[in-house]
Amino acid sequence: MLDLQKIVKIFNEGTVDEAVLFDGFDFHVKQGEFVSVIGSNGSGKTTMLNLICGADAAQEGKILFRGQDITMLPEHKRAKFIGRVFQDPKAGTCAGLTILENMALADNKQKHFGLGFAINKKRTDHYRALLEQCEMGLENRLNVKVGSLSGGQRQALALVIANMTDIELLILDEHTAALDPKSSETMMYLTDKLIRQRGITTLMVTHNLRHAVEYGNRLVMMHEGNIVKDICGEQKQQAKVQDLLEIFNEISIENGNGV
Repeated sequence: MLDLQKIVKIFNEGTVDEAVLFDGFDFHVKQGEFVSVIGSNGSGKTTMLNLICGADAAQEGKILFRGQDITMLPEHKRAKFIGRVFQDPKAGTCAGLTILENMALADNKQKHFGLGFAINKKRTDHYRALLEQCEMGLENRLNVKVGSLSGGQRQALALVIANMTDIELLILDEHTAALDPKSSETMMYLTDKLIRQRGITTLMVTHNLRHAVEYGNRLVMMHEGNIVKDICGEQKQQAKVQDLLEIFNEISIENGNGV
């Protein structure tokens, strides 16, 4: 479904600060996979997501989606089939608009805007049904401004909004990192439920090793622009947090950071 082929990504190219992150990087995601991506800071996780979404560009290589070359496709056009939830709960919603207004905007994302009403009142019951899945009572607060919601509520709304249209790939960019432990667990429960219901292909970058082990059917570990571990199926089911910690420690020692 998604193919990154021979990707070369260089930061500050041609300067004294030049740094090569990806040098011939390959990555393939099958339709229906829920991939948990882990790795230390600077390993290339977020850069990979930015390349997939079109927020950044590589110097060389191709990105294929369902066999079509999208390497040069602008970010806003990729948003028609790729949904993204960011680490910051404020990034996926508009604080000055109500829940209803935010959902109406998302509902019209793939449509042409004219001079008609942005909010279709006939869709209100549909919005309520979507929000009921969050189990946070948001369905009864449609006219509340999003800026007054808690971080967990706002992130849950962002996740629902990202899945409102017919996207084919969901990108979760450390979407629980800014939440408190209880909200983080609630968010992962909701995430897993929505992904299972829709069967949507998902890439989830996380620093939470337990979440990486417990959720998804494939786990990828990155380090310095390379994939150092890639497991799925039974191997993924048998994976343990301690096993991943040992790999992190080995990498740390190899790089001169003794523990």
